[in-house]
Amino acid sequence: MSADRLEEVLDATYDCLTRYGVRRTTMDDIATTMGVSRSAVYQYVRGKDDACRRLAARLHDQALERARRAAAEELPHAERVQGVLAAKLGLVLELNGASPHTTELIDHKARLFGGICTAFTGDLRRLLIGLFREAGTTVGVEPAEAADICLALVTGLESVTDGERLLRPATQALLAGLLSTPFDAGR
Repeated sequence: MSADRLEEVLDATYDCLTRYGVRRTTMDDIATTMGVSRSAVYQYVRGKDDACRRLAARLHDQALERARRAAAEELPHAERVQGVLAAKLGLVLELNGASPHTTELIDHKARLFGGICTAFTGDLRRLLIGLFREAGTTVGVEPAEAADICLALVTGLESVTDGERLLRPATQALLAGLLSTPFDAGR
């Protein structure tokens, strides 16, 4: 299977989802967007659900890679935590901005994408727990609790108009209470 052609199928699927949503998108729509026959699309995916699932997985994998890079950078822990959270927020804002239909791709309750979304959040949680273990947390807060608090923060920021701008000050304020060592809030 040609990886490039599969990427074209997923790009066409994304285009269709932004216009029609998951339920109304058809294999004919995907094929037409690509400029190929429907049978040509079936060479790369088993059907619309498979194409949508693979698209959701690709988007989540890309965001997870951004989060992993942020967690591995040689920066203060606070900035690394913020980078992990920015990867999650960026995915949500990208999909919210593309179309009201694309938010289906990040719905952890959706039949097609729920497992992908849940696994993504679990992976982010593990990254954050690792960062908090390295940095140390304030007395009475376990690394897993700190990770859950951070994920709750970014989930809240996903629903406000200015969430991206608020990420840095919100993360700095939150981490001031969670990390055992102070950090430079001016950075």
